[in-house]
Amino acid sequence: MVYDRSRTPHEADLVARAFRVLPGGTLGNTYLPQDEAVLVARGKGSHVWDVSGNEYVDYLLGSGPMVLGHAHPAVVQAARDQMDRGSTFFATNEIALYLAEELVKAIPCAEQVRFFSSGTEATFYSLRLARAYSRRDKVLKFEGGFHGMHDYAVMSLNPKDPPPFPTPHPDSAGVPRVLAQEVLVAPFNDLDVTASLIRAHRQELGAVIVEPLQRVIPPGPGFLQGLRELTARFSIPLVFDEVVTGFRLAYGGAQEYYGVVPDIAAYGKIIGGGFALAAVAARQEIMRHLDPAIEGTEGYIPQIGTLSGNPIAAAAGLATLRELQRPDAYPRLFATGRAIRQALEEAIRDTEFPAQVIGEDPLFDIVFSTNPVLDYRSSLGSGTAFSRRFNALLRQQGVFRGPSKFYISLAHTEEDVKRSRQAFAHALVRLRTGA
Repeated sequence: MVYDRSRTPHEADLVARAFRVLPGGTLGNTYLPQDEAVLVARGKGSHVWDVSGNEYVDYLLGSGPMVLGHAHPAVVQAARDQMDRGSTFFATNEIALYLAEELVKAIPCAEQVRFFSSGTEATFYSLRLARAYSRRDKVLKFEGGFHGMHDYAVMSLNPKDPPPFPTPHPDSAGVPRVLAQEVLVAPFNDLDVTASLIRAHRQELGAVIVEPLQRVIPPGPGFLQGLRELTARFSIPLVFDEVVTGFRLAYGGAQEYYGVVPDIAAYGKIIGGGFALAAVAARQEIMRHLDPAIEGTEGYIPQIGTLSGNPIAAAAGLATLRELQRPDAYPRLFATGRAIRQALEEAIRDTEFPAQVIGEDPLFDIVFSTNPVLDYRSSLGSGTAFSRRFNALLRQQGVFRGPSKFYISLAHTEEDVKRSRQAFAHALVRLRTGA
């Protein structure tokens, strides 16, 4: 095993150059100090390699899109074939149509879809659609829920000193203060508080948006069902952010997995097969607001994106979905995730470290606290310093992941499980001893 990850002078030079031309030396997604930064050079299957040639078991997986692993032959071939036919058209194209038809078949709430280039766009337009349909302005979201980087999404994203509910906290500079008047914040998994807010603001609520699996916090028994019943009772569109859970928890996403169907759903990551692609799905009566045939009316929503429905991304996404349709795909994904999760839980027990694992088998994380984690506030103070050190120790052992979450792929192997088990044990022993 690798105990001290070596860095070649070439990678050190590239990292220094990155810190000169990129704010914080990062693309904005994952940040590490300059002396710890990893510059990824390539990926194959369940592994990535940095510029220095160090190999890692990869649990970041591009933040989730690479559910088949990196450079899957079917996805690579589909993208290459499409590149020979043209890379983008800014027009309705054949392969995007095929992907749209497959999404409508797979997604319980979908009668129509509209493509975008990012999950941020998808959740933003989901809210715009909901407000156009309901003719109301306010949005209710759940504290700590991640819905991309638009102004609504960064409200109470990760407040360090959360204000009383339902007051939002803008967790970004540059967000107009007036927007706080249009956002209500509720605690995830607390149906009583949520219900009281919905009832009190039912005349002005245009949307309720939720991650069905909030980061890695599962919904409590009856929470999503109660949320669905409440929003339906008061004719408030319920939006599921399935950018992460779509095609990961099941082929029908969280809607199938948890048995709750929203009015609108946002998708990204897996549906693009590693390329920039996202989508919004809903019933036709909601999606009609995007139909250019009603341009000029009060209900029309214009939407233009140069690469929306890009054919290369659509081809890669369709190839990915075909692989996920194999009968053994989800049983294998869950079994692999369960094995890796159990390896982490065993390391926690063996070292008697005060930590726990939460989430679902294809997507979970370690929390450095033994207190129950039911919402954002109960996750505060759960050992951020421990988490950073744990991740650094894993990298030394050849295991790569982001600041949070273990994403599991169909490419992970029994050897990856074995290697990860050793890395987990080593890292937790080092944390326990302070070494």
